[in-house]
Order: sequence, then C-alpha cells, then structure tokens
Amino acid sequence: METENRRLLIEGAKAFGIDLFEKTIEAFDLYLRELLKWNEKMNLTAIRSEKGIVLKHFLDSLSVFPHLPGISSLLDIGSGAGFPGIPLKMIQPSLEVTLIDSVRKKIDFQSHIIRTLGLKGIGAIHGRIQDREILESLGGRFDAVIARAFSDLNALLLLSFPFLKKGGILLAMKGEGAGEELKRLPLSTRNRYRWIKTATFSLPFSSFKRSILLFEKG
Repeated sequence: METENRRLLIEGAKAFGIDLFEKTIEAFDLYLRELLKWNEKMNLTAIRSEKGIVLKHFLDSLSVFPHLPGISSLLDIGSGAGFPGIPLKMIQPSLEVTLIDSVRKKIDFQSHIIRTLGLKGIGAIHGRIQDREILESLGGRFDAVIARAFSDLNALLLLSFPFLKKGGILLAMKGEGAGEELKRLPLSTRNRYRWIKTATFSLPFSSFKRSILLFEKG
C-alpha cells in the first residue's frame, strides 16, 4: 500500500474511533493487494485504485464500527468482495460474522481472504437469503444484519426480519437520500421494526456522503 493511502486508512479509521495496530494495517495491505490481483481476472469491484479501495471499501466498512456496541453476531447480506463484514471482523476479532452472497466467485474470494488473513469465527456462504435452506439454517441467529448492496430498503427490512433475534438490529448502509426512502416505507413494514436513528456523514478525506439507517426488530 502506498504511504499516502496507508495514512488515509490510519487517519480515516481514527475518525470512527478506531486505532489500528500495525498488524491490522499489514492485514489491510494484504487484503488490498489480493483484491487488486483477483480483480484483474474477475470483476469483484468496479473500484480499481488503491485510494478508491481504501476510501470507498475499507473506510466505508469501518464507518459502521461506532454502531456495533453490544453486537456479538453479524450477518452481512450481499457481501460482495467481503465488505463490510471482513473489515469489521479484522478490527473486532470477537465478532462472529457470516457473509452471504449469490455470486460464487465473490464467495471464493471471501474464503481466500479469510484463509489468507487467518481469521476465525467468520464464514462465507454461497446463496440467497430467500433460499429455504439458508433461512432454516440461519433463521433467528443474529444480533445484527447489515447490507450495503441493497437498493430497496423495504425489501431489505422484510428479508432481514427472520434472521434477527428479537431486539436485533438492522443496519442499512446507504448514500444520500436515505431519508426519503425512510418516509416511503409501508406501515406494514414500519410495524415490524422500531426506527432507531439515521447517521449521516462524509467519508474521511472525500466528499462522498453516506448514511446508516438503524432499526430494531420488534
């Protein structure tokens, strides 16, 4: 990782209350290099620069950290190249993480990164959360569900519901305009959850606007 991008990672993490140890920085560096290498052969992410990955993948993933107190198990839906689940596991090793994605090559990459970094208490599953076998094996198991690849907030709320424990938290990672999505939620969906808050911020060292919507399962 270039010196400037390393600085962006370290200082950007501090903006979310995270002090990165040298060993963790080296792990992010390895993750970055493997992602760039695999991305030459298969399209895992449209972001192909070191700086872009640090800002839009690593720091975007770490932005969730302030909202994780009390959460010990996390389901990452549509986890792509491992975001945000793997970075969150890297900075909070006690967190039990399950990644799920419908694209086999992305799961293969996630599994490769998990092995390469020697991460324990994290697994990658190929499938869709609508699949009956997925629901039967994972239903009701998680303190929190997170997704940043879902465009439809209502669909995310409905599909996440059976995977959460009672009182569990859904974290929906969004860009700008999240407030409008919230207003459009049907009453039937609102009655299943309690909206906690919407956290809005800009990613460090950029103008990218982000939002995290938090809901509690009733």
